[in-house]
Amino acid sequence: MKNHQSDLCASYIKIFIVVSCYWIVSIATVFVNKTLLSSASVNLEAPLFITWFQCIVSFMICFTLSKTGGIPGVFDFPKGTPWCKETIKQVIPLSIMFTLMIATNNLCLKYVGVPFYYIGRSLTTVFNVVFSWILLRQATSHKCVLCCAFIIFGFYLGVDQENLLGSFSLIGTIYGVIGSLMLSLYSIYTKKILPIVNQEVWLLSYYNNAYSIILFLPLMVINGELTQIWNYDNFNSIFFWIQMVIGGICGFAIGYVTSLQIKVTSPLTHNISGTAKACAQTVIATQWYNETKNGLWWTSNIIVLASSALYARFKQVEMEENSRRPIPEEKKSIV
Repeated sequence: MKNHQSDLCASYIKIFIVVSCYWIVSIATVFVNKTLLSSASVNLEAPLFITWFQCIVSFMICFTLSKTGGIPGVFDFPKGTPWCKETIKQVIPLSIMFTLMIATNNLCLKYVGVPFYYIGRSLTTVFNVVFSWILLRQATSHKCVLCCAFIIFGFYLGVDQENLLGSFSLIGTIYGVIGSLMLSLYSIYTKKILPIVNQEVWLLSYYNNAYSIILFLPLMVINGELTQIWNYDNFNSIFFWIQMVIGGICGFAIGYVTSLQIKVTSPLTHNISGTAKACAQTVIATQWYNETKNGLWWTSNIIVLASSALYARFKQVEMEENSRRPIPEEKKSIV
């Protein structure tokens, strides 16, 4: 009995540490990126270049881990190379979505405040429902659809209140909506591509970052960032490059702690943890930036957070019910 209780206690401590790491890394990543993208100390009007550099840092970490086989006693990094012709052909469509997703997310963060960032990107769940029906022909229950309706209402209310408070950014919100759309598409197509890389999430991350380094180059040219980079005065600043490297490490770390949290808990717990983290992030951001919000603004956040959590719960219940249904004889494998 004592051994069982000690094992249970150790398990709870492990879960607490992992969830805490996820919260710390995720919130820190948002604040670090906001500093890089918008602060006067950095003052570089090249958000895609900053994102591109973060992909380079993540790629170099993945490349090193692929050569060493991972971190002994922590995790094993799967073997694979992104420069195989067949792999490029199969994975590059997903990498395009990945590139657009992280680009629009950072562009959204550049133009909107951290307190509004979660609301600006809150339509991912809605797009998941829409694309699951259009692309996969998967129906969604009325309860989940109702949750999506409340998310849309919360998003609208948040935009309205942000506008009344004078801090609304139309271009930032548009980037947020596009980022939500791309995240939804990326999530759906990831399920299709994972079997190609033997269900190895780390290998897929390695490939995505490798291809994104190339895909970002024309985007930086189109966005007119070459002139900004050429005329930038702080390239010889050690502090600037320390900030850039920290941003890249945070970008890699958030992928690791996200996967680790899902592994030691469950996808539903991860969603609930992410929702609670977003709530804490919003509160911390309003205090950090000394921003005062009215009651309706906070109401919009509560509506979106509660609706997202309920949606995750309803989907879990549906999945459990489907797993308990007997499979018809004609659909069973002869094996």
